[in-house]
Amino acid sequence: MQQERINRILEKLGEMKLDYMIVSDPVSIFYMTGIDIEPGERLYALLIDKEGALKLFINQLFPLDERTDMEMVWYSDTDDPIAKMAMELSETSVIGIDKNWPSSFLLQLMKALPSAVYKNGSLAIDGVRMLKDETEKEKMRVASLLNDRVMEKIQLTLQEGDSETEIIGRLQTAFEEEGACFSFHPIICFGENAANPHHESGDRRLIPGDAVILDIGGLKNHYCSDMTRTVFFKSMPEGAEKIYNLVKEANLAAIKKVKPGVRFCDVDSAARTVIEEGGYGPYFLHRTGHSIGLEVHDYGDVSSINEDVLEAGMIFSIEPGIYLEGQFGVRIEDLVLVTEDGCEVLNKVSKEMRIIE
Repeated sequence: MQQERINRILEKLGEMKLDYMIVSDPVSIFYMTGIDIEPGERLYALLIDKEGALKLFINQLFPLDERTDMEMVWYSDTDDPIAKMAMELSETSVIGIDKNWPSSFLLQLMKALPSAVYKNGSLAIDGVRMLKDETEKEKMRVASLLNDRVMEKIQLTLQEGDSETEIIGRLQTAFEEEGACFSFHPIICFGENAANPHHESGDRRLIPGDAVILDIGGLKNHYCSDMTRTVFFKSMPEGAEKIYNLVKEANLAAIKKVKPGVRFCDVDSAARTVIEEGGYGPYFLHRTGHSIGLEVHDYGDVSSINEDVLEAGMIFSIEPGIYLEGQFGVRIEDLVLVTEDGCEVLNKVSKEMRIIE
């Protein structure tokens, strides 16, 4: 049990005036309890009351090896788990619901307790998960340095005639050699495919003059890494040097902006302003970044509409890009950890423009 994390969540429940919180996200349950289960379509939920009592609703198909002081509410496939849950709740209570809970379960509970008030309580968990403790910070450093090693290694394997999917195969092997797996399916783009920020890697073959986007991440000890580097194979397409330098400048400007008290939207603006002043504003097609931790896209993003304030312990990506349809694209991404007076960049791979010979 992670009692310190639970205590912080209880404070949030009090601020939100919730009597109960139903946490159904397996990742958030792991965050609080250390129990790691993927329940599929079966109900799996941690019920927290405002006094701090915890009850885990779990199917008998998932025996636990972990020892826990929590009360366990077991049920079988022929039981009605929502009826069991409703018996633990007050009919006039305010109940926080996890944003990921399937509506099939929520609608059953609302029918069973029609006088209760139901609210989206996810921020009580998400807001706490955003602030990494020292153990989490160290795991994020380990995952990011592992990702660095894989990035350095994979760049040196690029050969004419490689396909994008062949690079993904090599990446899988490289992560396995590090005792890790993918934190997300890699985005590998050659040439004109690099103009699509979320290109699905395919059979495109590498040829001289291609821009190569390598957006990769590994999962180690439950924590995710994520990084992007853009390199060029044998030579550079016309205009690519200017584009690359603009994106790099935007990345560095955003990183320089990061410190407690600054808003997420201010970090986004720092990157976006560089690209807009360079004349390529319309070609920066996405937000500047996203929070990361137990999931590669945790709650919170670096976007123009997010006015939340940075706090020490937050970790997120900074990944500006410019995408020229039919030609090429450039993206440079690092993870940053907000410190007491600035930030720590978790990725160490060089951002100097690189041509792979």
